[in-house]
Amino acid sequence: MFICLASKGEAILTKDVIGMHVLTEAVVRSILKKDKVKELVVNPDTIITPSAREYLNENKIKLVFEKDTHVRAHIGEKNKDEKEIIGVEEIKFIPKYVAKDTGGFFEKKPEDMTQLYGNELVLKNHPSILFRGKVDSLQSKILEIQVMADRNKCEKLIQELQEVLQYVRNILRAEVIKEETEEICLFGLLEDDIRSMSHNPKKHIGVAHILPDYKMGEILIGLNAIRSGAREVELCSIPLNRKDITKSLNRLSSAVYVMMCRYLSGYYN
Repeated sequence: MFICLASKGEAILTKDVIGMHVLTEAVVRSILKKDKVKELVVNPDTIITPSAREYLNENKIKLVFEKDTHVRAHIGEKNKDEKEIIGVEEIKFIPKYVAKDTGGFFEKKPEDMTQLYGNELVLKNHPSILFRGKVDSLQSKILEIQVMADRNKCEKLIQELQEVLQYVRNILRAEVIKEETEEICLFGLLEDDIRSMSHNPKKHIGVAHILPDYKMGEILIGLNAIRSGAREVELCSIPLNRKDITKSLNRLSSAVYVMMCRYLSGYYN
């Protein structure tokens, strides 16, 4: 990239940037280390990152787009515009962050954006980010009920909740690394077992279907919060077009319902 200095303190960048026409904050800082300028002249097809614009504004440097920058830079010796080539530098642009949906580049992560995969940024209301937030809340609720179970010395319940927690974490991992979720297997129960027990708890567990009531106690109400939380995450998974994840969460909520019925039957005593 050619950097030219005019007599009035004007730096010119040509479009001969290897691989990509991008002006980043890092590039601007590099230029200002060498020369104190009042104007920065760039080719019209140059992409200016938001952080570069902000840095230029903070330092009161005017950004000027000029069509013939490339031609004037190659003239060489002082001409009628008194432009003089002062150096040649090759800059390879590696963006710190890339906006997945718009293709923009960022040196600093905007407050309303977050990382999706690697250095890809999306808005915080992106379906995947909403999904991950719901999964985080679900994990928090499971841990909360584990604390209750520990306080009540329900060791078997603590262990089964740990299996549920790990299953939820595996679902999140599958979403992040784009892998298929595994078939459900919790506390020795496979999918068919969970379906049968949740559909007919009277036959398999000895209790009728549950209509939660506060008199049932904090642990059972807490288990119900985990079950409903799994349902919420399931709904948030639909926009992801991940049928495997949606199915896994559906089976998970049924498994937690089985835990509720077991708790009511005295299974964890």
